[in-house]
Amino acid sequence: MAVQARPFGGRTPLGLRPVAERVDTSELTRNAVHVLPEGALEAKLALGRPLRVKLGIDPTGPDIHVGFAVVLRRLAAFQRAGHVAVLIVGDYTARIGDPSGRSKERQVLPDDVLDRNAQLFAEQAYRILDRERTEVRFNGEWLGGLDYAELVRLTRTGTVAQLLERDDFGKRFRARAPISVSELLYPFAQGYDSVAVEADVEVGGTDQLYNLLMGRDVMATYGKEPQAVVTYELLAGTDGVDKMSKSQGNYVGIDDPPEEQFGKVMSIPDTALDQWWRLCLEAPAPGGEPLASKLALARGIVELYHGPDAARAAEQHFTRVVREGSAPEEVPEAALADGDPVHLPSLLAARFGLSTSEARRLIAQGGVKVDGETVSELDLPRSRLAGAVLQAGKRRFVRLRG
Repeated sequence: MAVQARPFGGRTPLGLRPVAERVDTSELTRNAVHVLPEGALEAKLALGRPLRVKLGIDPTGPDIHVGFAVVLRRLAAFQRAGHVAVLIVGDYTARIGDPSGRSKERQVLPDDVLDRNAQLFAEQAYRILDRERTEVRFNGEWLGGLDYAELVRLTRTGTVAQLLERDDFGKRFRARAPISVSELLYPFAQGYDSVAVEADVEVGGTDQLYNLLMGRDVMATYGKEPQAVVTYELLAGTDGVDKMSKSQGNYVGIDDPPEEQFGKVMSIPDTALDQWWRLCLEAPAPGGEPLASKLALARGIVELYHGPDAARAAEQHFTRVVREGSAPEEVPEAALADGDPVHLPSLLAARFGLSTSEARRLIAQGGVKVDGETVSELDLPRSRLAGAVLQAGKRRFVRLRG
């Protein structure tokens, strides 16, 4: 099947570096949970040519978090061994919505938002991947051209019973929760991506295992040599419970500012330390006191994505603002609105983007301070706020001009 690449990605010229004659597969499968079928990856590596290693990316959000970076770093390991990373931007399948690991159908975003997110996502990915050995493809190239007859042929690859073996579909079916027919098409569409780009290997998180194995079946149906499948462990989010996810809000973005990255990492529970060290820094957690381990983890993650100077500054900021409870050295300024007294929930909403109900709750919890003193009143005299530093939570500050 000949598929033309869109200008944004393009087919990467091969032969930029020779394929390693002997590849340490342990580096390619570090933190892997599944390498299927047995012996398939070794057989692909024995072909002696650059392999096409596929990874699907979801353009419903623009940011890459450190959990997704776990897979990207293994993809970079394939590149260092001489292979080509093929990023599939799911611009077309995002209009279906991948239900993997979800209890309900995913909201479909407008086309312009999906395209913008895909562009930002790919640019962030190049902070980890070798741009010279990365091919970016949009699956709208081939899925958008399927006619009804070809779609029917594609869906004959699997059965409804097989689809219901998926954990998310099975749970919703047993709970009599809605499952749209469009969602059932997603695994077939992702499998067809592998046909279109002639994938040798597909990598992803463990939540993608079903889709990746479906790709093998679809490739066989279309007369292609089935891909090998490698899944990697999912990183727990900052809550230490659910998998890291942008939609859950429990993530640390690789493009987050250093101070924000450091503070988010410091918020993870102690029970998550071993996994975060292993997946984010690819090192064992040091023994000893958890706080010291967490500080070293936060330094390491910020240094990985922003450099050592940024890591030192972020730690100093965290120590001053969070551990010592002082205001940061540089505090943004904002004009104090007219009126006396000043309604504090409205002020917090305007300056920090909170809802007034969130602001009231923060005040009730003792999380709002004026010049370092906790306030509980909802209305304050203007004279008390003019020129003062207003603090909401541990990391939000503003100096009010008055």
